[in-house]
Amino acid sequence: MENKNRQRATREQKTENSIWSARKALSSFIILICFVFLPSLSSGTTAQPILDLVKENDSILVADHTGRILLAKNDVVKQIPASTLKILTVLAAFHFLGEDYRFTTEFYTDDKGALKVKGYGDPLLTSEVLQEIASLLAKKITRYNRLIVDNSYFSNKIAVPGVVYSTNPYDAPLSALSANFNSVFFKRNNRGRIVSAEPQTPMVPYAVEKIEKMTNDDRISPFKNAYEATLYAGHLTSYFLRENGVTCAGAVQLGTVLPEDKLLYTYTSQFTLRDIAERLFQFSNNFIANQVIVALGAKAYGPPGTLGKGTRAVLDYAQKILGLSGIRFVEGSGISRQNRLSARDMLIILKKFEPHRRVLTNKGDIYYKTGTLHGVKTRAGYIETRDGPLYFVLFLNTLREDADKLINLIVRTYGSAGGH
Repeated sequence: MENKNRQRATREQKTENSIWSARKALSSFIILICFVFLPSLSSGTTAQPILDLVKENDSILVADHTGRILLAKNDVVKQIPASTLKILTVLAAFHFLGEDYRFTTEFYTDDKGALKVKGYGDPLLTSEVLQEIASLLAKKITRYNRLIVDNSYFSNKIAVPGVVYSTNPYDAPLSALSANFNSVFFKRNNRGRIVSAEPQTPMVPYAVEKIEKMTNDDRISPFKNAYEATLYAGHLTSYFLRENGVTCAGAVQLGTVLPEDKLLYTYTSQFTLRDIAERLFQFSNNFIANQVIVALGAKAYGPPGTLGKGTRAVLDYAQKILGLSGIRFVEGSGISRQNRLSARDMLIILKKFEPHRRVLTNKGDIYYKTGTLHGVKTRAGYIETRDGPLYFVLFLNTLREDADKLINLIVRTYGSAGGH
């Protein structure tokens, strides 16, 4: 009997050991399941409010600093990027021209006493710059009999898709020699007379002729083509030369610099291409974006610069350097609805652009570019964290008012590592 009891106790102990082992294995398995799957389940639950806001025709993508995608929806669908396209424009410009590139403008004299000005696409030839140039030229000449302006480095017939002729500064014509973004800021005084609305810019008669029929005070581009815009730059230059004591007996005319003309002075811009990029992003300036595209086209394939050469260079760069395929890039500002990128394409662009991200507009720890067309809102950029920047892309076609709400949700969900 004692032997039987001992055997029964042994069997019971084995059974308890088996049950304990099974429980231990089950417990370990549950811990493993929690360790592997709960983070993603938690992330999915947290991210759900974001996904709920992203509709069927919208795209979203969020990736960590390594490029690992954290959240994506419709991320390979080609969408209208609007002004976020300017990130690719600047990236390509840095590639072809260099971040430290500076535009130049040349001044010549000929054997007939003319002063000639040849432009090379500088988008920041402002009144202040022209005043500085005039003061330097006054040390070299005292008079000239006419001013000839040379726009031949760019084609004079550049049509930008998405741009129609209007007086909106965004529709200003492109020209190798331009002044004040080929725009005029005017107002009317108490007597109804047209005067400049900015103290640094004189209201030259040539500009008055172009805007005398305008009814509203505003910054406008009254020039129908590159010829008219180039002549305006010439008239401003002539004015500042007179202000510095250099006299002129003749008119401002279109023309070209000839091989036998004598180089008098080369103005090298005080602004690097990086400086230009900062202004481009700050004001989302379409004129600057496409001036740069035409200039890099001339650099890549030779003058005269055309929009076609510029877009071809950018597409070649996008394919060979970035590895992008199937994108559409028809101009550099994002104003055309023909441009197409996917959120995944933009992620590749953002990763390449990351060293330059601080030229973008920033709001706290977010560096970004916005884009807006009728029915389209886009955002692309970086959220700074301790581990490195998070990338985000929003291409929204059905959303209107909730773009900023989405950004805030992304920051709360994925930016918890903290900003710098």
